[in-house]
Amino acid sequence: MTDPATSPSPPPQASGLARTAQIVRFLAKYRSAGVFSGLDVEASTADTDLDIEDGRPEEFVSDLEALGPTFIKIGQALSTRPDMVPAPYLKALERMQDDVAPLPFADIKAAVEEALGVKLSQAFSEFEDTSLGGASLAQVHRARLRDGRLVAVKVQRPGITDGIRDDLDALASLADKADRWTDAGRRMRFSGWVHEFRKTLLAELDYRVEAENLERFNQHFAGYPELFVPQPVWDYTRAKVLTMALVDGVKATDISGLRRTEQDLGPLASAVMRGYLDQVFVHGEIHADPHPGNLLVTNDNRIALLDLGMVAHVPPRRREQLLKLLFAAVDGRGEEVAAEAIGMGTRLEDFDEETYIREVGQMVARYAASSGGRAQSEGRLVLDVTLLGSACGLRAPPELSLLGKTLLNLEAVSRALDPDMDVKSVVEDHLEHVMRERLKKSFSPARLASEAMEVQALVRDAPRKLSDILGLLAENRLQVRMTGLDDSQLMENVQKIANRISTGIIVAALILASAMLMRMEGGPRLFGYPALAFVLFSIAAVLGLGIVASAMLRDRKAKPNETHGPR
Repeated sequence: MTDPATSPSPPPQASGLARTAQIVRFLAKYRSAGVFSGLDVEASTADTDLDIEDGRPEEFVSDLEALGPTFIKIGQALSTRPDMVPAPYLKALERMQDDVAPLPFADIKAAVEEALGVKLSQAFSEFEDTSLGGASLAQVHRARLRDGRLVAVKVQRPGITDGIRDDLDALASLADKADRWTDAGRRMRFSGWVHEFRKTLLAELDYRVEAENLERFNQHFAGYPELFVPQPVWDYTRAKVLTMALVDGVKATDISGLRRTEQDLGPLASAVMRGYLDQVFVHGEIHADPHPGNLLVTNDNRIALLDLGMVAHVPPRRREQLLKLLFAAVDGRGEEVAAEAIGMGTRLEDFDEETYIREVGQMVARYAASSGGRAQSEGRLVLDVTLLGSACGLRAPPELSLLGKTLLNLEAVSRALDPDMDVKSVVEDHLEHVMRERLKKSFSPARLASEAMEVQALVRDAPRKLSDILGLLAENRLQVRMTGLDDSQLMENVQKIANRISTGIIVAALILASAMLMRMEGGPRLFGYPALAFVLFSIAAVLGLGIVASAMLRDRKAKPNETHGPR
């Protein structure tokens, strides 16, 4: 945590229209930099390890931090989306700081007592005034329970929820407008991304969800004695206060060379990689905030996994697709990698399938040819496949980029623990193990019995269904119903066209009549013109402006033609 004396406090947050205007100014400022607007093929295949030559990416991160906790979390989420953010900005986002000045202890004490419903001295025998660390959403204090256990107490900053909800509402409104009115919005579908981000962030604000994640992940790591997750203390856990076992250790990326020399950390590095692969492909969960700082190496040579507020769930079908993609990648089968990515993604109107398959094939071939210390990163390969898809008109699912980011961070942790570790070999061996286990499970008695019951139902019902079809054919009553054309929508559009044509004819007639009446010499006059001519012309002008306004405000562009992969 930064020094309280130098760490800035978050600025007061504007509200309502002023806050929306503040967000719009921020988005407009970086629109020309390519942030949020998608990428082209040249950018996607360029070297992504370029140094940041100017301060603009760093300024982008500073502006995000200045906008408050919602946008700090957005920055962390964007760091997993290479298809939305250019490489220099990604590098800057990875260095984003989530440290803010700590709140006065009196505020923390009041928040804990309000959440627990008891005095602080009744719940804890000790509670340190100085925080262990702080972030935009919460800060953590060391404490001791009445039974002597040392715990870490995570306390949500008071009053932060309302501001976050207001920000999310403003972002949802802006994203919906961007999807309707901009090419980038129709391509990237910002509203879907904001909707998923909203669900994830609001779940993170409920610390009971994080406590459940802690318990579940610890059960998943039961087969890995080198890994553990600090367990929550449910009696002292509420929606805004999380009490869990205290872990003393150092960040995995801060291990000294002396400790690596004195202790064999290779088994730890291998266990981390294998345990996380199991989380994704066996249990179907991805840590949505993957960061090396969330892994601590303890004094007894184990690794503790922290900060499980944001967890993404991967459904079985998607899990199988990700496993096939990664398996094809380590085996050097580029066309299968491209096919799986296309099957998972959404093909836009301008999707260049030929270019995508060719580029992915070359990329996977380079990866498969690398080995040893020069082996290409699996995480980098997955992120590049995602990035290339965006450039070629393929919208990849968020799980793919999240998997790539997770693998990339795990590789950094594993190499920090054991610089000589062959990450590619460990990943390949464990994927084979996962595949064998899945095959064994597919031939389990329960699975075979279920399949047999489905076959039995098919054999039993097939003759009757075939007889029904033949009967309808014989009686000339077989009907085929085709969907895709909404009659009500078609009639509405036809009526809109007819109404506008009719109004246009009336406007033209009124203008023509007013022009002819302008020649009248006598009769009442308005502003120097014949009154009747002036009135008719005014009516025509109002009707004409109404048609223009209706077309600009109510007409929408046709939805882009998007094709989803098979489910």
